[in-house]
Amino acid sequence: MPTDHIMKTYDDELKRLNNAIIRMGGLAESQVAASIQATVKRDSELAHEVVEQDAQVDALEAEVEALAMRLLALRQPMARDLREIVSSLKIASDLERICDYAANVAKRSIALNQAPVAKPVYAIPRMGKLAQALIKDVLDAYVQGDADKAMHVWLSDEELDELYTSLFRELLTYMMEDPRSITAGTHLLFMAKNIERIGDHATNIAETIYYLIHGTPLKEARPKRDRSSTSVVLPGPVAVATTDSEETK
Repeated sequence: MPTDHIMKTYDDELKRLNNAIIRMGGLAESQVAASIQATVKRDSELAHEVVEQDAQVDALEAEVEALAMRLLALRQPMARDLREIVSSLKIASDLERICDYAANVAKRSIALNQAPVAKPVYAIPRMGKLAQALIKDVLDAYVQGDADKAMHVWLSDEELDELYTSLFRELLTYMMEDPRSITAGTHLLFMAKNIERIGDHATNIAETIYYLIHGTPLKEARPKRDRSSTSVVLPGPVAVATTDSEETK
């Protein structure tokens, strides 16, 4: 039988793991918010800060991996404890990707600042606000161990997909009508896609939380409303990629 000391040490290590995830989540929230603010205010200095802070998230992900590997190797957890450790690795990976996408938005905003203001830029903060809400709600679900709240996030991603598809079509029309807007429009398209992918990773986390709490994965197909991949690729200088490919670091 394990001693009380060993159990307390084990509980403390699990708590450290959970706290590292929570710190990563806080950084993800702030990074997304700052990248949107940098876009709206055309603040290149703030955008550079977002890009530079991405290293902090990478360091936290490495900390989560080290803690999880230690727990797996030394404690040989079972049942809920094992799910918690495995889930922490998945959640940390999704949070790291969310911060990568926030950094991508920030990088695009720096380039966008070199061009005249594009009219459809108004949709970026709308998308950003939705993405921030998904991140906040899914982190609350994790902290509270609330599977219902996680499911709400899982279902709410549709709204972000619909907004992305609407903006995609609007930007194509905008670029066709005014070829001078192609550069700015292309940056906005990539920014919008990165925000849409942030929503996807928030729903990944929601699925992981559901598995953590119930011990079984979600069997339903994830609802998706992103129709940009079915759009017709326009000829000439306004042709842009309409696949679901994503920007990387």
